[in-house]
Amino acid sequence: MQASQKSQKIQSVESNRIQKSTFKPLFYLSNPHLQTILSNIVHPPFPTVTAQRLELEDGDFLDLLWSETRAPQTLLILHGLEGSIRSAYAKRILNYCNRHKIAAILMHFRGCGGEPNRLLRGYHSGETGDLRFVIEHLKSSGISDIALLGYSLGGNVTLKYMGEAKTDAAIRCAIAVSVPMRLDICADTMDLGFARIYQRTLLGRLIKKIHLKRELIDRHDRIFPDPRKMHNFRLFDDAFTAPIHGFDSAEDYYQKCSSKQFLRGIDKPTLIIQSRDDPFMSAGVLPAENELSNAVTLELSKRGGHVGFIGGRLWPEFWLEKRFHNFLIEQRFV
Repeated sequence: MQASQKSQKIQSVESNRIQKSTFKPLFYLSNPHLQTILSNIVHPPFPTVTAQRLELEDGDFLDLLWSETRAPQTLLILHGLEGSIRSAYAKRILNYCNRHKIAAILMHFRGCGGEPNRLLRGYHSGETGDLRFVIEHLKSSGISDIALLGYSLGGNVTLKYMGEAKTDAAIRCAIAVSVPMRLDICADTMDLGFARIYQRTLLGRLIKKIHLKRELIDRHDRIFPDPRKMHNFRLFDDAFTAPIHGFDSAEDYYQKCSSKQFLRGIDKPTLIIQSRDDPFMSAGVLPAENELSNAVTLELSKRGGHVGFIGGRLWPEFWLEKRFHNFLIEQRFV
């Protein structure tokens, strides 16, 4: 009887899909804002990459950056809101992949590669069509096995793609970090307290892009308001993101594109790394265990900020890249 109870207990532990992270912040960097800000302002050297431009069927384009190593097993990286190869985390992961001979590609969302895209539409938190196009391109280039890695907005795109329909057979596994799995909650959180500083910075970049597309805006059937009057994400998404990309409103966009609702549909090994003190979101973003499929592991840490996770004993050490690598090893991808 005792052996049976012990067996049941072991099975219960093994079936637990929400786990405590091994991450521990550097003792003088436990503040979530220090974690978030330092990880973005401490820039590593620019990685060695090869650029490729993909022409899209609608007349637009996407820019890809390939790491030094080429292999049939390739990590496809999706950046966050207004991120790019210029983002510190993108440089870190590509440098890491180059050092460890891991084949990797950074996919720039439309208009994020350093040159404005040609159409009024750009990218958003639920845009998986361009991701599917890139996956087909990689397959035609001789890549047979793909692992996805998404940061923040890119993590939401990754999880939505993994769960919204049957994933491509070439997709082996996925990782998503600091994911805004409930876009509505994140939009509201970013309009409170210190988080408004992050919101102001990101909104400024989005508004600048709208100004660069003034001619396209003026030719549109819809009359758009002055983007400079958009003081938070809800206003901006309601006035621009939603109508430009075919949603009825910001709320319609948030409800249809939040990845939390797609987690039950994921059937490939997927690791979600989240910090409870992420200043971009609140606890309501985190899914309960019954909202996760058996293929999903949610790894939670008490500290870490937003795409921060700076550990170490005395000097700062970036933890995420090693955790990503260990997961890929566990999945026998590398």
